[in-house]
Amino acid sequence: MAKMHQNGALTRKTEFMQSSMHNHENERIAFVGNEDTTLIGFRGELIRDLVNQGHTVYAFCTQFSDNSREKIEALGAIPVQYNMSKFSLNPLRDMFTLFQLYKFFKRLEITITYCYFAKPVIYGTLAAAMARVPKRIAKIEGLGRVFTETQEGTSVSTSILRWGMVRLYKLALPKSSLLLLLNNEDKWDLIDRHNISVPRSEVIGGIGVCLDAYPKSQAPKGPLRFIFVGRLLAEKGIRYFLQAAEVIKKQHPEVEFIVLGEPDGRAGREKAVSRPELMDYVSRGVITYPGRVNNVVDWLASSSVFVLPSYYREGVPRSTQEALAVGRAVITTDMPGCRETVIHGDNGLLIPPHDQLALVRAIEHFIHNPEDVDIMGSRGRELAKQKFDVRACNDKILSLIHGLPSARAQQAYESDQTENSKLDAETSETKSEVKDAQ
Repeated sequence: MAKMHQNGALTRKTEFMQSSMHNHENERIAFVGNEDTTLIGFRGELIRDLVNQGHTVYAFCTQFSDNSREKIEALGAIPVQYNMSKFSLNPLRDMFTLFQLYKFFKRLEITITYCYFAKPVIYGTLAAAMARVPKRIAKIEGLGRVFTETQEGTSVSTSILRWGMVRLYKLALPKSSLLLLLNNEDKWDLIDRHNISVPRSEVIGGIGVCLDAYPKSQAPKGPLRFIFVGRLLAEKGIRYFLQAAEVIKKQHPEVEFIVLGEPDGRAGREKAVSRPELMDYVSRGVITYPGRVNNVVDWLASSSVFVLPSYYREGVPRSTQEALAVGRAVITTDMPGCRETVIHGDNGLLIPPHDQLALVRAIEHFIHNPEDVDIMGSRGRELAKQKFDVRACNDKILSLIHGLPSARAQQAYESDQTENSKLDAETSETKSEVKDAQ
């Protein structure tokens, strides 16, 4: 009997694997994130591709504007608003989020969840498992602030938060069908170091940019313009950029520095650069600061060199991918994620994190060698074509999604796994009884 059952299970497992290769049934897919802007800007192409393939796509965000709803609907997706606090540590709020997602997944009969960012990955994956969603994709796009090492070292509170995050990941990630990461070091530092068991993981590189939307352009060299684009958090290196600009302007007053982005007050005042702090640099003629803009590509086109002196635990910075696509030389740090975007001395310069002097010298390199602005910029565009073309990046993700088993095969396989576990337990118990009788 046991042998017959094992043979049946083996057959079912073969069917399971074959189904993962050949099944292309229409799915009901839930993209679960937090901000509407990042969903549209960073997932829009992928959502459109899935809709065009005949799948039903739901876009889960914690807030929408009328404009963002229209843009999501124009992609062919259905906006769904849910409650989640990005920075709250209140377990009751998180449990409310968990059960709210569970109810949504059940009611909408979701067959695939695609969760990205820390909290959506944790609570979205757990809710999907509770709701018996057959295919559960978790995507970690950088380890974030909790895993970021500051110059002062790791505080007690951060160590506690990191311990808690690892425990939550250990609870959620084993319940995923597929874990996607953007760089190998995130896999080593989270999955391997903490011995987190996941059914399958893939390192896919950057999320990519639309090369047509970010066409290559000629970089200005008179005057040279250095640009920072990103959230204005200390960990992103914004203060290093501001201080370097101040040093350079004293020796080279013709060189210009541009900052794009909004102060992120939600993340804590001690971490974010304040607007008054920025305006002080503006008033002294150190930087140009237009704030948050909708035409980033135009500002990149009017710049000479892109600078991101980040010590944040990035996945692969999207802003750097955009700069490469436009054909800009890059100065960034030799950190996980950031180093994926630069071949040192080829398409830009890598500097150590927290090294103000190295940043100043890197900027001075382009001032003294302006020909490298074009040479390295062109190589950056080629790197963007090779590694960060959103078409190729999305094709890789779509291939992985289609490679997951069908709902029927997944459920049958999991049922067999449960039965096998029971059979093994019964066999072990029988052997023990026989041994005792002897």
